[in-house]
Amino acid sequence: MSDEDLKAELERLRAENERLKQSKIRSVSLKVSDKGGVSVYGLGRFPVTLYKEQWSKLLDMSDEIRAFIKENESKLKTKGD
Repeated sequence: MSDEDLKAELERLRAENERLKQSKIRSVSLKVSDKGGVSVYGLGRFPVTLYKEQWSKLLDMSDEIRAFIKENESKLKTKGD
């Protein structure tokens, strides 16, 4: 392979690598589990799985959860910490 071919291939691979990284970062998906729960993939290493009534209860608490996070901002860490 010539230098030009190698440079072109390297650039193509870098672009593909970047595209794969981006799709992995924002890839959050939902699935019905084998036991009938709702699983959320892409938030962490393992899926978060709850039954529909648990999700409903949690979603009904969304304002409380947001307020709690805001009140405890100084104590909480982000994934990068």
